[in-house]
Amino acid sequence: MQTMQSMVAPRVAAAAHLVSGNSLASMSVYKQLDGSGRSFQGGSAVLVRPIATSGSHSRKPAGKQIISAGVIVRASAAQTGAPQPAGEAADSKARTGVVFEPFSEVQNQLMQVSSAYTESLARQHFLPSSEAAINDQINVEYNVSYVYHALFAYFDRDNVGLPGIAEYFRDASDEKRERAETLMRYQNKRGGRVKLQSIMMPLMEFDHPEKGDALYSMELVLGLEKVTNEKLLSLHQVAADNNDPEMSHFIEAKFLTDQVETIKQVSQYVSQLRRVGKGHGVYHFDLQLQEEEFSD
Repeated sequence: MQTMQSMVAPRVAAAAHLVSGNSLASMSVYKQLDGSGRSFQGGSAVLVRPIATSGSHSRKPAGKQIISAGVIVRASAAQTGAPQPAGEAADSKARTGVVFEPFSEVQNQLMQVSSAYTESLARQHFLPSSEAAINDQINVEYNVSYVYHALFAYFDRDNVGLPGIAEYFRDASDEKRERAETLMRYQNKRGGRVKLQSIMMPLMEFDHPEKGDALYSMELVLGLEKVTNEKLLSLHQVAADNNDPEMSHFIEAKFLTDQVETIKQVSQYVSQLRRVGKGHGVYHFDLQLQEEEFSD
């Protein structure tokens, strides 16, 4: 005849699989006498009812009895869903190795989400000083673009007749405007507000009695590019001071390298124009720019 223990054991194992996913490590197993007076150890089971802590029946349940086939075990509060004291919760975290609890940690973020339709939901770790610095750089890019557009209009005149230089400045103007738009998109991405500022009216006459219009204009452009680079470095410093690595990476990847290359190119143009003088050499310089534009 089979003993009570051999009859109950399969049912205990099946119930344990349902409750704890084949893991009895965190269950406190109690002994129960079978019909013959012998004791045996049971596992988890399915039927659950609360039990009181020792010493008082008025206190909150510390766990739950799990009964199946005459076997009584005690499940931990973490498994049954009951509230855990602070010390027990820490012990449970140490046992399970859980270091991130998304549903508890997300509560702080939910409290910070604004319910107002006029405020950004995407903004995070983006300080007002970063927002203001980006708006200032947008204004810098638009001002430089405006000057380059004026240079395009000057060199495109029929009595100036340097279409290569004119096209170079038109492309440069478009590039600066695209950079301003890139900054505007980034401002919106981080949850900031774009605030466009006034643009100064540029000069429209660029002839110079000693240097000529081409050399004078290129030297002006070199100065503007260096000023723009200084502004970008200041913007990068704001990001560093505000501990905003994402903004720092954005400025480095989208602007700083390109700015250094532009300064190098304009510096070469200034050196070449200083060599050729104001006359016939400027015409050949213009042809060179036309060939570069055609090849691009």
